[in-house]
Amino acid sequence: MKLLSLNLGRPKAVDYTDQADGVTGIDKRPVDGPVRVSAPGPKGVGASGLAGDAVCELRHHGGDHQAVYAVAREDLDDWERELGRPLASGMFGENLTTEGVDVSGARIGERWRVGSEVVLEVTSGRIPCLTFQGHLGEKGWVRRFTAKGAPGAYLRVIEPGELRAGDPIEIVHRPDHDVTVALQFRASTTERGLLPKVLEAGDALHPEALKHAREYVEKYGGDVK
Repeated sequence: MKLLSLNLGRPKAVDYTDQADGVTGIDKRPVDGPVRVSAPGPKGVGASGLAGDAVCELRHHGGDHQAVYAVAREDLDDWERELGRPLASGMFGENLTTEGVDVSGARIGERWRVGSEVVLEVTSGRIPCLTFQGHLGEKGWVRRFTAKGAPGAYLRVIEPGELRAGDPIEIVHRPDHDVTVALQFRASTTERGLLPKVLEAGDALHPEALKHAREYVEKYGGDVK
């Protein structure tokens, strides 16, 4: 398991974002590193966890619980076959393109050591937006990406440090529940009846996902439907 590609974005003016300034940092490109990784601060104030990486829409992106975004190269390869076009590492706006890691199958609260210093913790799946669709240039992309159910993972920074492309990835903690990124994503999008199950991940969940699940249970009860 390794960090195949380390990707950073720069602010770019586009016509497909609703961000007030009309700019986005979704177009991320590979760099060799080293790149400093640290907790960026609360959502709405903190941006990316990677030094030099642009997050332009702070209402929905960035912050401590979405400090880093990871996508498996294997998932990009699968999409390449389905779309019939090449997808460079970083094309999904991910900071980390991994090799040999089941990113969407990771458990909420799972911890990865990347390189010799950095420890990251899985918090949630990535919800697609129209900026992502515009960046890909694929009609109906939000719907297709959601239906696929392999969203990649947001991570928080537990131990800061430097990353480089090629760094090894080691799973150093795996919780004893079975709430994966893919399950949490489905619960938040297409299968809301799974939200009571998501609560098994506890405080390791992204706070917004945890709040969503608790509100559902308060309204509809705790049985998984």
